[in-house]
Amino acid sequence: ARFARVLHAAGATVVVTARRLDRLEALSADLPGSLAVQCDVAQASDREKLIAEVLAKLGRIDILVNNAGITHKIAIESETLDMFEETMEVNTTAIWHLCKLAGENMVANRSGVIVNVASILGMIAGTPIKQANYAASKGAVIALSREIAVQWARKGVRVNSLCPGWFPSEMTVAMDDEASMNFLKQNSPIPRMGELQELDGALLLLASDACSFMTGQQIVVDGGWTAR
Repeated sequence: ARFARVLHAAGATVVVTARRLDRLEALSADLPGSLAVQCDVAQASDREKLIAEVLAKLGRIDILVNNAGITHKIAIESETLDMFEETMEVNTTAIWHLCKLAGENMVANRSGVIVNVASILGMIAGTPIKQANYAASKGAVIALSREIAVQWARKGVRVNSLCPGWFPSEMTVAMDDEASMNFLKQNSPIPRMGELQELDGALLLLASDACSFMTGQQIVVDGGWTAR
């Protein structure tokens, strides 16, 4: 929701998509001129319908932000194949598919920007917060973004990754306790969790012509976590 509001405020015609239609419609009502399309990105047919509907109603896609994600916080010896495959489907396969589907239109127009939201856990280990499924999926997003970026660099399409550190979200809500906050304070050079607005600048940079000579890169916003 934050990313949609930021891009809308910058003048974009925004399409918001998620599984929960009530939340989508409430968000879209706050963003005049926006379009809400229900989609479960875990389903290939939903992904195809999403892109088809956007193209039918708007005619083109200039910016794609892939921000859906799930995780299973569990030690790998207890992690199941179903858990791993579910995370990879949402976090990696869906991004590949949406990049391909939207990118076909971008390549045809020789213009477009893709921002794939990865994570610092695609770059470093997360333990003691154990989630091998998530780390694998986000590492794949970074590599995928880099490869697509080079394939499309001469076709007018730029692809970059946004790699947040610890930020408030549905996936980190369980960290809203004293022990977790102490863990962050002790291990982050900027001793706190990030605030949502602290991703705005990186998003706008990657989604705009401000980085017109930048592709296949990762922007890390993590309070210095990976600089240690």
